[in-house]
Amino acid sequence: MTSVPKSKNLIRFDWAIKRLLRNKANYTVLEGFLSVLLKESIKIVNIKESEGNKTHADDKFNRVDILVEDSLGELFIVEIQNSFEVDYLLRMLYGVSKTVVEHITSGKRYGTIRKIYHISILYFRMGDGKDYVYRGGVDFRGIHSNNRIKLTEEERRFFKKDYPDEVLPEYYILCVNDFDNVAKSSLDEWIYYLKNTEILDTFTAPGLKEAKEQLQYDRLSPEEKIAYDHHLKQILYEQNVVEDSYAKGRAEALAENEQTITELTKDLAQKDQDLAQKDQDLAQKDQDLAQKDQKIEALLKQLAELEKNTIVKQ
Repeated sequence: MTSVPKSKNLIRFDWAIKRLLRNKANYTVLEGFLSVLLKESIKIVNIKESEGNKTHADDKFNRVDILVEDSLGELFIVEIQNSFEVDYLLRMLYGVSKTVVEHITSGKRYGTIRKIYHISILYFRMGDGKDYVYRGGVDFRGIHSNNRIKLTEEERRFFKKDYPDEVLPEYYILCVNDFDNVAKSSLDEWIYYLKNTEILDTFTAPGLKEAKEQLQYDRLSPEEKIAYDHHLKQILYEQNVVEDSYAKGRAEALAENEQTITELTKDLAQKDQDLAQKDQDLAQKDQDLAQKDQKIEALLKQLAELEKNTIVKQ
């Protein structure tokens, strides 16, 4: 059974970015996280509404997403996914594509399209890799020379970038559950918090000090505490539903496999029996042939004896 952190000291990051970190006074927490991940200073000027920010009754607890705008006009989709979705990669693509379309008005030049970063914080295994942080983008290389294409001088002046992948969307995937809880860097310290809802006193990563102060469970209002506790219970419920469905599907698959194996065993046994019968029939035929050979040999001896007697009489 999947469990969620039971510690009441700090609150989970997904609930925090949905309810608390959208307050400008708390931007430093998310700025620290983005700065550590991208290895450059990020200054947030706005956090926009997105589908994941809905708070009405049909809100989904397994997913939270926000859209962040920084001082350079670049956009960051920060998405937290608690439950497995087989088509999540396409969801990432859709999220970026939708953001591109929503932020360019009719008649505007394509040059007004802004750089977009899609950051996924996942609490399930996606893909089959050995790392827990992945970065992806569009890297144009020659199919013959494998050289990385560089923007022209005119393009570099326009975009203020050197390579196409610096202009086009970038994707970051953080597989939180694959982290081994050994923090060796500032990013590891952040992932430790994301995984354990705990910030150690030795951690110095930007944003974590503010998170430790601002994201205390005890600082929530009574109404917020009720909402947060419900959030934890709902996550656990949805995770259990997924795991129960997986277990049921696995049990059904095992039952089908056992039935298939039983049928195959019966078929093999029948084939073995048929082969044994064929071997027995062949052995009988060999015996019959041997008897016929003996009869032929006896007849040949009789014929030879008759020929011999005939010659003697003559």
